[in-house]
Amino acid sequence: MPDGKPAGVRCAQLDDDNLCRLFGSPERPTVCGGLKPSMEMCGESNSHAMVWLEALERSTRP
Repeated sequence: MPDGKPAGVRCAQLDDDNLCRLFGSPERPTVCGGLKPSMEMCGESNSHAMVWLEALERSTRP
């Protein structure tokens, strides 16, 4: 996504298992590498993590 990923839009680099296709690659955006997994963010489920990430996107919209 050359102009960044808009809030609420699924990242084009996620595969069918929600894994980043750019993980470990120099092309991976800095902001993605800066997200450090934590229990607060990840919780016990994928749905918990998605709610947390959606809230982060809403709170950081320009």
